Amino acid sequence: MYTKSWQLIKDDSKRTFDITGPETNTNHFTNSVHGMQRAGMNVSYSTPPLTNQTISKEKIKVLGYTHEPGLYERLMKEHRAILLKSMDDEF
Repeated sequence: MYTKSWQLIKDDSKRTFDITGPETNTNHFTNSVHGMQRAGMNVSYSTPPLTNQTISKEKIKVLGYTHEPGLYERLMKEHRAILLKSMDDEF
């Protein structure tokens, strides 16, 4: 059993990805991405285990995607903006 996992988020519209972690508990990360998906954002994620072959972030590659540092933070800001706009539309 693996004790830690990387948190890999992908922006499927722009074909970019970023890696955060490693973390032992990925619940907050996965719930955040599910919220983004429910809000209509075209994102996906994976939580690959931390192994000897993937001990460094630089060794993780995603075919067809380019690395964008800070992607998770940018997507979280976009998600917040979508939520605030939807709240403003209701009132």
